[in-house]
Amino acid sequence: MTTAVVLAGGPADDVAALEPGAVNKAFVRVAGVTLVERTLRALRAGKEIARIIVVAPPAAHDHPALAHADELRPDGKKIGVSLRSGLDGLPPGELVLVSTSDLPILTPQSVDDFVAYARALDPDVGYGCVEQRVHLASYPNVPHTWARLREGTFCGAGLVAIKPRALAALESFIERIGAARKNPLALASLFGWDVLVRFAIGQLSISAAECRASQLLGAPVRAIVSPYPETGVNVDRVTDVALAEELLAPLSSRA
Repeated sequence: MTTAVVLAGGPADDVAALEPGAVNKAFVRVAGVTLVERTLRALRAGKEIARIIVVAPPAAHDHPALAHADELRPDGKKIGVSLRSGLDGLPPGELVLVSTSDLPILTPQSVDDFVAYARALDPDVGYGCVEQRVHLASYPNVPHTWARLREGTFCGAGLVAIKPRALAALESFIERIGAARKNPLALASLFGWDVLVRFAIGQLSISAAECRASQLLGAPVRAIVSPYPETGVNVDRVTDVALAEELLAPLSSRA
């Protein structure tokens, strides 16, 4: 079975301002239950998850929303520091599920499917994503940022699989992307002109993207395309709270 690390750190933002006393958006209630608790409930009910580590501000460690966690660890000022805190001490070659804490409609079935798929692929880094047509079939009113590839159009999910041994290379990779994000020549030197051109015209394949990312990280990288669109429904903006409550309303009425 798999260890899950839930990232519930970071400062307060506009979403957190909706909930008096919330240290960040993870502790904002949506339809009466905090986002982080909804995420933890789905993980705990999954058959594939044996242990849950939550990375959160120490001031929130006694919050009842974290009752489903097996272990609490402090967050950092940057997401990379929080990720390192969550993965610290875990076996280097163990495939760990990393989840954001703002997945209001995450289900145990979607968690189990993602973990099983990641285990079958066995990457050092497995990036979760959802195809646009799958998302729109269930949640047409939920907006996303989309990337057009040869196989279809995709958005990122809130689930990632990672082996702790890949963390150092991943942190370096993220820093290089951050430094180059506003410089086309720097991006080209990082990814290669061929990759950027193919992506720009929607002809970059998933396998080519995986290959280039694996070369850059020096470790196997795979895309994990989830058939469960709820893995990609998160709360980033104030307007997302109302959308999430609309999605949860039918579930609450059946409960």
